[in-house]
Amino acid sequence: MRSISLFSGCGGLDLGLHQQGFKTVLASDFEPLCAETWRRSMPATPFLVGRMGSLTRADVAAQLGGTIGEIDLIAGGPPCPPFSKSRFYRKEMPRALEDPNGWETINGYLNMLDWVRPRAFILENVKGLAYKVHADALATIIERAEKLGYKVTTDVLNAANFGVPQIRERCFVVGSLDGHVTLPPATHSSDPESTLLPWVTAGEVLADLDTEENAGDEGHFAGGQHHDLLCQVPPGENYLHFTEKRGHPSPRFKWRGRYWSFLLKLSPDMPSWTIQARRSNNMGPFHWRNRILRISEIKRLQTFPDSFELAGTNEQQWRQIGNAVPPMLAAAVGRSVAEAIGTPLRDAA
Repeated sequence: MRSISLFSGCGGLDLGLHQQGFKTVLASDFEPLCAETWRRSMPATPFLVGRMGSLTRADVAAQLGGTIGEIDLIAGGPPCPPFSKSRFYRKEMPRALEDPNGWETINGYLNMLDWVRPRAFILENVKGLAYKVHADALATIIERAEKLGYKVTTDVLNAANFGVPQIRERCFVVGSLDGHVTLPPATHSSDPESTLLPWVTAGEVLADLDTEENAGDEGHFAGGQHHDLLCQVPPGENYLHFTEKRGHPSPRFKWRGRYWSFLLKLSPDMPSWTIQARRSNNMGPFHWRNRILRISEIKRLQTFPDSFELAGTNEQQWRQIGNAVPPMLAAAVGRSVAEAIGTPLRDAA
């Protein structure tokens, strides 16, 4: 089945879709670095570099040899900052579709849906897209898709519930011309009494990468001036450990006075906390050995193949992985879409 990838980044969503029978015939992102990552790891796919608001149907057709043809799926995750939790703190910045970038990316995605008319679409974003404060933005997406004939389903999925060793909640909006897509049921659970599989932990997937020999690698120092405090944070917790509300004898921080990820540490007995898009020395999650995670480790926590090659510096590679949809979660959603649309149009013809 032929798919077009928008806001492709390093291709996490597409890797999962490929496992379910989709072939990306065109990828697109405004960042040339992402195009280089695709050239290294998925070189057969044409890649269109440009801002979503500037792309046209003719641009897409030109990349596909002059004609778009039948497309089974458009998939992509528009940049999330306008819908992120951080905008609740940054009151001076516009949110959702009032943000010019938010409007450009969402409107561009919906325009592409109109021009191409694939049999189905997947739009992924942060959980914040489903918040009541962003109801108008989600309603706009659903209403415009429904006017094009799509039957739309939305839900928030936690990657940990699908075998990803990471607690990562994301909003999915999916639609099909052939009928409603039933988003996948959870396969894993944190409930020890559940009949589902247990959550996969960070310790399980990082064990062979975390040896005593390489535990002290240079370049992974974490915590900055607060490194001594980081070392005291219990695995799985954050700076709130040092608050009066948590009963600390010598409180250092106010309750909810910092970002949640400040001095946030992984526990080997739990899935990872959400991998952020920025590599930082005081904003985690950090390894339980009190250091910044390595690229090889965040690839594991995001379910990318070990062999997946990324372009750019350490920080640039981190941003690409941190912005990506975990391929394992993408595969679960892709399976539901593939089941809903069935046989590709070319085969049916």
